[in-house]
Amino acid sequence: MSPLEAGLIALAGVAAGTINTVVGSGTLITFPTLLAFGVPPVTANVSNTIGLVPGSVAGAVGYRRELAGQRSRLLRLASASLLGGVVGGVLLLWRPDAFEVVVPVLIGLALVLVVAGPRISAWVARRHAAVGGLPARGAWWVWPLMFGCGVYGGYFGAAQGVLMMAVLGIGVDETLQRLNGLKNVLAALVNGVAGVLFVLVAEVDWQIVALIAVGAVVGGLLGASIGRRLPPAVLRAVIVVVALVALVILLT
Repeated sequence: MSPLEAGLIALAGVAAGTINTVVGSGTLITFPTLLAFGVPPVTANVSNTIGLVPGSVAGAVGYRRELAGQRSRLLRLASASLLGGVVGGVLLLWRPDAFEVVVPVLIGLALVLVVAGPRISAWVARRHAAVGGLPARGAWWVWPLMFGCGVYGGYFGAAQGVLMMAVLGIGVDETLQRLNGLKNVLAALVNGVAGVLFVLVAEVDWQIVALIAVGAVVGGLLGASIGRRLPPAVLRAVIVVVALVALVILLT
């Protein structure tokens, strides 16, 4: 790996860490970057998942004020995220050949979710304003849907934050900023448990992991401090462009 490639991967990690904390689609920056440098898709996905864990933790720490008073809710939903992350990771390792076939579909799905993000957020906000009387832990269906988000995140991960915020925003009676703090912790758990599984049995490129991890920590702290003030349209446009480039790489 050349110094230029290493620097670009680290910068992609910074961007991904920032975007994951604020929006939740950072994998659509790092994963295509790795593909562009010739990293095999499964190795790229595994190494990227492990590398983004420290950034997710940094983002969660940055949102610690929004987590105050949510301990019981967090503990309950953490079990869904942990189990889902394990299942998603096992599915990836069980059929790695299938991953290379479906990854363009997954990137396309994540791209649709990112583009539809404003509409999803507006719908969540309307639902959030309309509903009342929900239990503090959330509606009964939040747990199984968060498990599903965990499976998706353990398998691929791009835009899992968008999915999580949609589920939490509809089913939990809480402000969106506090839910974003909760989302950051749950995403870190999904990536973390899948990462542990990958370390044990998958082919990991540790140089890539280190570069993304360093960048993602910086990005996670930036996302928690100033990232909330970055224009969402700019972040979304960058994600869309990178995702489209990834699709072209995979389909040609």
